[in-house]
Amino acid sequence: GAMSVDSITDLSDNTSKLLEALQLSHPHELDPRRSLGKKMLSLNPISWQVPRIVDRCCKHIETHGLQTVGIFRVGSSKRRVQQLREEFDQGLDVFLDEQQSVHDVAALLKEFLRDMPDPLIPRELYSPFLSTASMEGPAQLGTLQLLLFLLPPCHSDTLHRLLSFLSQVAQHAQSSWGPDGQEIPGNKMTASNLATVFGPNILQKEKPGEKDAVAMDFEDSAAIILVLQRLIEHHETLFMVSPEMQLDILRRLFQTDPDVIDYLLRRK
Repeated sequence: GAMSVDSITDLSDNTSKLLEALQLSHPHELDPRRSLGKKMLSLNPISWQVPRIVDRCCKHIETHGLQTVGIFRVGSSKRRVQQLREEFDQGLDVFLDEQQSVHDVAALLKEFLRDMPDPLIPRELYSPFLSTASMEGPAQLGTLQLLLFLLPPCHSDTLHRLLSFLSQVAQHAQSSWGPDGQEIPGNKMTASNLATVFGPNILQKEKPGEKDAVAMDFEDSAAIILVLQRLIEHHETLFMVSPEMQLDILRRLFQTDPDVIDYLLRRK
């Protein structure tokens, strides 16, 4: 759920919608050299909203599994995955360390995304996102960015965390050579392979189990993979709000809610 900060809890719905348009961070805040390991600060007066299970699974694989061959494709222990899932469901402070199988954690992450009541990209945006598969170049990326601006803050934050993680996995897909000349095997999971695995979990036309859910045609499946691959490859630029758009929204807020402008300036 959302958590308000300071005294900005009594805003009208219209103001809240405008603030949601400012939820994505300024480019400077995405620079790891400036953030020094801190969480991204958004202009939206709502706390950073990423489910603990998603963040911890991503961190575990980033720490222990980037060189694991076939990550997300190799089988896992259903019993151990179910146990981890139940511990998270009970609200326990689950600690994932090197003793946990990378494949079990990977399966848990996929299951969580698959079984969300409303998928990470809401179903009402399924067709608009898929329509970008027929576009190319700047037009495609520009449309994807505008669609990302429509996501609720919790969906946007979680999708950004996931895409950043998948990008890291893809960067380790190819084998490399260590300083001592020893070959470091790649995980074989390119952005296209990752999009094939995660696409149906993130972009869902029907709820899992509904009779039409299995009847996804080949054209839709190919479009899902292509769209998610673009999101993985370009997530850094897609999740930046241009200075021009920020300025436009701030001008509108200045006309309707100057107190909000004062709050944002103090927070920055």
